[in-house]
Amino acid sequence: MHTPHLHRAATGRPYFSADGETYLAPAPLRDLRKTEPLRVLSAEDFAFWQTYGYVVVREAITPGEAKGLLDFAWQFQGLDPDRPDSCYEEPEFRSELDRHLYIYGFVEAYHHQLIWDSRQTQRVYDAFVDVWDSPELWVTLDRLNLNPPNTGTRSRALIEPADEGFDIELHWDVDTTLAVLPQRVQGIIALTDTRPGLGGFQCAPELFRRFDEWRVAQPAGRDPVRPGTDRAEFPVIRPDLQAGDLLIFNGLLAHGVAPNLSDNAVRAVQYLSMMPALEEHTALRDSRVDSWRTLATPDWNATLLGDAREPEALRYGPAELNGLGRRLLGLDSWSAAEGAR
Repeated sequence: MHTPHLHRAATGRPYFSADGETYLAPAPLRDLRKTEPLRVLSAEDFAFWQTYGYVVVREAITPGEAKGLLDFAWQFQGLDPDRPDSCYEEPEFRSELDRHLYIYGFVEAYHHQLIWDSRQTQRVYDAFVDVWDSPELWVTLDRLNLNPPNTGTRSRALIEPADEGFDIELHWDVDTTLAVLPQRVQGIIALTDTRPGLGGFQCAPELFRRFDEWRVAQPAGRDPVRPGTDRAEFPVIRPDLQAGDLLIFNGLLAHGVAPNLSDNAVRAVQYLSMMPALEEHTALRDSRVDSWRTLATPDWNATLLGDAREPEALRYGPAELNGLGRRLLGLDSWSAAEGAR
């Protein structure tokens, strides 16, 4: 059986990864002892992150920048916020996955200048430096989400339910049955305020806090990515977010997206995370740089499909990167940088 080569991150900490998504580390992030001074998080924030598996950074980008991204999400899909029925005009689907992504509200844009502006914002970057305890990071090339009310052609009832595996409402991002648990960090920037009925990010922080004791009591052969826990014992909560807030969460935090049950409002976010840079992984680095330069759909995740109507490369040119953005992409090496502050 072929074992993928593990690449060491460009950092003083011994982080290793084969794909830039999940990492092996001598200590789980929840047990990490800080060596770098905190930049954005307070000591209380960091303790909360390690205990409950998530943390909220207020106004990581400005509300105005969040509004610009929200407007772009509407425009990119050819939808009209003043005409709600435009959200329910089904395109031709390339696959069942494509149909599911439409229902869930994914926006297949990865390289627009506004998306990169969030990625190369100092406050956003500094927050991820805090949780990884490393300044040498790469940003994930991810997309947006614009989720109108889940009714009509966007009703979740149109997706055949499964008894095991991925569940949009509550799942883990890593295989939780592995002997050595991989480390992964995810993030979202809210483009709209949290409101009752609007759905959005939800999680089970008490399950994260008690995960080790819960895990040893589980039977062999349990589902590796779906918790199946009693919500009375392990409540599912929805953190309060305002437009521009960044929520960072651990891949071992059971989380999901609640349906939008409102009458006419949308929930929107930018998916944005950062991981230790894998500069010696030249194939991955070259793929990232090429994706930015040519506006090609990133290939790090099989669910990234690109827009079927008009690819990004036909809409606009490459985003302009500042010095931080060039290093977060992999275009410039962290080892050549004098510092990111």
